[in-house]
Amino acid sequence: MEKDTIKARIEYLVKILNQYGYEYYVLDNPTVSDAEYDSLIKELERLENEYPDLVLPNSPTKNVGAYLKLDLDEIVHEVPMMSLANAFSYEEMYEFDERIKKALNTVSNIAYTCELKIDGIASTAHYENGLLVLGATRGNGVVGENITANMLEIKSLPKILPDHQSMEVRGEVYMRKDVFESLNEERLKKGEVLFANPRNAAGGSLRQLDAKITKERHLDQFAYTLVNPEKYNVTTQENVMKFLSKMGFSVNPHYRYCASIKEVIAYIEEYGTVRKTLPYETDGIVIKVNDLTLYEKIGYTQKFPKWAIAYKFPAEVATTKLRDIIFTVGRTGIITPNAVMDPVLIAGTTVSRATLNNEEFIVSRDIRIGDYVNIRKAGEIIPEVIGVDISRRTNDLEPFKMLKNCPKCGMPLVKKDKDAEHYCVNPNCGGRILEQLIHFASRVAMDIDSLGEKQIEQLYQFGYISDVADFYLLKNYYYDLLSIERIGTKKLDKILDNIEKSKSQTLDRFIFALGIRFVGAKSAKLLASRYPSIDALKEAKKEELLEIPDIGEVVASSIIDYFDDPKNEALLDKLKKLGVNPYSEIVKTDDASLIFKGLSIVLTGKLTKFTREEASAIIEENGGTAATSVSKKTAFVVAGLDAGSKLTKAKALGIEVIDEEEFLKRIPQK
Repeated sequence: MEKDTIKARIEYLVKILNQYGYEYYVLDNPTVSDAEYDSLIKELERLENEYPDLVLPNSPTKNVGAYLKLDLDEIVHEVPMMSLANAFSYEEMYEFDERIKKALNTVSNIAYTCELKIDGIASTAHYENGLLVLGATRGNGVVGENITANMLEIKSLPKILPDHQSMEVRGEVYMRKDVFESLNEERLKKGEVLFANPRNAAGGSLRQLDAKITKERHLDQFAYTLVNPEKYNVTTQENVMKFLSKMGFSVNPHYRYCASIKEVIAYIEEYGTVRKTLPYETDGIVIKVNDLTLYEKIGYTQKFPKWAIAYKFPAEVATTKLRDIIFTVGRTGIITPNAVMDPVLIAGTTVSRATLNNEEFIVSRDIRIGDYVNIRKAGEIIPEVIGVDISRRTNDLEPFKMLKNCPKCGMPLVKKDKDAEHYCVNPNCGGRILEQLIHFASRVAMDIDSLGEKQIEQLYQFGYISDVADFYLLKNYYYDLLSIERIGTKKLDKILDNIEKSKSQTLDRFIFALGIRFVGAKSAKLLASRYPSIDALKEAKKEELLEIPDIGEVVASSIIDYFDDPKNEALLDKLKKLGVNPYSEIVKTDDASLIFKGLSIVLTGKLTKFTREEASAIIEENGGTAATSVSKKTAFVVAGLDAGSKLTKAKALGIEVIDEEEFLKRIPQK
C-alpha cells in the first residue's frame, strides 16, 4: 500500500473515530456499535505503530476517549482517570498475562481481581472530612466535568463517610434495566425521543444542568477505585473493594480474586451467561493485577495502565431477512443506505432497521435485497449488518447498485476522491435543508428546547421555515401554528420563548449550529476562543486559522469556503437583522500586553507552585491556549515533577521546555 494511501486512511480513521467519540460521550447518542468502533481503533493503532511519522495530534489513540460537554464547569483530575485497553479473545488474555510476567521478571502465577465491567459513566467523588464536596466525570481523562449537584442525587453513593475520612473514590454511574424501561415508557407517552440503551440514559441523566432531572432518573453507582490507597494501608484490589464497602459505598458483589489467568478465564466463561440475568447492563470483565504495590513497576502507556485490561464479551448476533435498502440525506449532503429488515429480537430490543454506511460497505460484503443477513448489536447500542448467510441466498437476487441521483431532490450524486460517501451537492435539497434545521435547533447547538424533530419537519413541510433564520420569524404566525398537530398554546409559547432565548446563545454553539463541514463542537469552541464574533471569524485568513491548535488544512479550507458562499453570507445577514449575532467573551487579541498571544502551551508533570487549573487560567488570561497534547505548533512546554511522554515528545520535536520557575518569570506581575 502506497504511503499516500496509508496517510489518507489514517486521516479518515481519525476523523470518523473522533466523530463517533463525540456522539458517544457528548451526545449520548452513538451511531455505531462498540465492536465497530473497537475494530476501527485497532486498525488505527496498527497503522500508527507501522507509520509513526503519520500520527496526527488529534488521534483518538492519544486521548482517553471522552469529550467534554460544553456547558459544564471543568475539573482537573489530580490523578488522571485513564481508560483501559481491550481484549476480545482468550488468546489476548494469555498474552496480557505474559506481558505482566515479563514486566515483573517472573514465571510464577499472577493473582488478579476480576470485576464486571458496568456499562455506564465513569465518575469520581471527592470527600473532605467525611463530606462529599465534589463529583466529576472522567472527561478526557485529565479534565472532567463538575457534576457535584447531580451526584448528590445518587442514593447509592454515600454523602457522609465514617470517621470524617477524606478520600477520592471512583466508580461507574449506571441505570438499572427496570428504571430504563420505565423512563422510556414515560418518554413514549410524551412523544419524546427514546434512549437507545441504559448507558445513554445514564449519561444524559448524569450530565443534566438541572439536578432535579437527575434525581427523577434514579441513578446508581458502583465504586471500584480508591485513589492513593497507600494512605489507608490498602495494598490489594481485593481489599480496596472490601474497604470501600466498609466505608458505605455500593460495590458490585460479583468481584472475585483469581489466583491465575486460568481462573480469570473460568470467571469470564461463567459470567458470559450469568450477565444476562443481572438487573444492569455489563459488556465485559475488568481484570486487574491484585497487588497494588506492583503497579508502578508494571507501568503505564500514555493512555492505559499496563496492569489492567477489559475483556469485551462477543457481540450478540441474530439473522433476519433484508427486505429493502432505503437512502437518507444528511445535512452535509451525505447519502446513507439503510437496511429495512424483518423485525428480530437482539440484545433485548426488536430491530428492523440498521445502517449500511456506504456503497463500499455493501459491495465489500456483497449484501443484496432478499438476503438473510447477520445483525449484531455490541454493547446493546446501534445494530449493524455484519455479513450475509450465503447458504440461504437464491439465484434471483440482484447485486447492489448505488443510487445515481439524490432520493429527495433528484440531483446527480457526487463521489469525491478518497471518500467512501456519495453526496448530494444541491444546496436547495429538501433532505439536506431539513437535517440542517434539525441540527441548528438541537440540544448541542442552539438548544431550542421543546422543538423536536417532528415539529421541525411539519414546520418545513407547511412552508413556515426554509432556512434556520426562519425560526426567528415563527412568532409572526402564532395562530396559524396552533393548527399543527400536537402544538397547543402552552407548548407553542414555550417553543417561541426558547427560540427568543437562543438569540443570546454562546458563540461556539452558534458556530457549531451553522453546520460548517468538518467543524464540530470542539473546533467551534476553539474558534470562539480566538474570534469575538461571527464577523471577525468571517474575515479570518486561512493562514490565521491554521495557527489555531487542532485546526488543520481541511477544517480551515471548509471555513473559508463557507463564508465565501454568497448564500451563507445572506443567511448570516438575515440572522443578524433578526437579532441573532452572538459574541464571545474573550480577551482582545490585539493587546500587546498579552505575552502568550497566539501561543499553544502544554503543561506536563506535577506542578508544585499552582494547580493545573490555575496554570491553564494564567495561560489563557495572557492570550495563549493551554493545549493537552504536544505538536509542532506547541510554543513551549512547562514541565513539573515526574513529567512523562509529553516531555519526551517535546524534546524529540526540539520544542522549548521550561520549569515552573522560568514560567513564573514570564508571567506579568500584578
